[in-house]
Amino acid sequence: MNSFLCYYFSMDIDKIIKILQYEFDEHKELHSEFVDFMENAKNPYIVLTCCILSLRTNDKTTIKSAKRMLSRAKTPAEMIKLTQDELAELIYPVGFYRNKADQIIELSKLLVEKYNSKVPDTIEELVKFRGVGRKTANLVLTKGFNKPAICVDVHVHRISNRFGYVKTKTPDETEMALRKILPKKYWINYNTLLVNHGQNICKPQKPNCSVCPVSKYCNKCF
Repeated sequence: MNSFLCYYFSMDIDKIIKILQYEFDEHKELHSEFVDFMENAKNPYIVLTCCILSLRTNDKTTIKSAKRMLSRAKTPAEMIKLTQDELAELIYPVGFYRNKADQIIELSKLLVEKYNSKVPDTIEELVKFRGVGRKTANLVLTKGFNKPAICVDVHVHRISNRFGYVKTKTPDETEMALRKILPKKYWINYNTLLVNHGQNICKPQKPNCSVCPVSKYCNKCF
């Protein structure tokens, strides 16, 4: 990657975030309902369980399943009263819904028995739960606890590399690279802004560069 471009972009990260934040605030009609839901959840357990539902599932399906699940159980104690079959029926048709039902009930039991029904607030503890990776753990910290962390999903990984801000091969590599260069004041909102941008403009195939508000800062456009 051209070192000058990397330096040029790093000098303008404040402008890029400001523009993306403006676009996010001004165009609420383009928001994914699930993104808005997670943005406003403010509850570590709800963020954790709903993030599990979202894995390999589109947002429209996830939000409907999440609402059905939460209509029956919003705490670990309430969740473990459900059978795996009952929960599976509530969250269907998210991907791997039976496995996810088993996973959510299992972690809920662990929370009740070992954590006094409280979701831990460190990545190191969160990733001990079966099926919880760094992406989910980071999202729980940012949206559940309002703590600085960098949640890297496919959008954040793709766009950060497309911009030329990082040059990495995997989401985990992207997270570690961003931790070194992204100002900490942007960590919490970086995922939300790039997911919104990625869903509406900077798509995996045929990104709509002609209407992109930050195209002049993008390595792809040079």
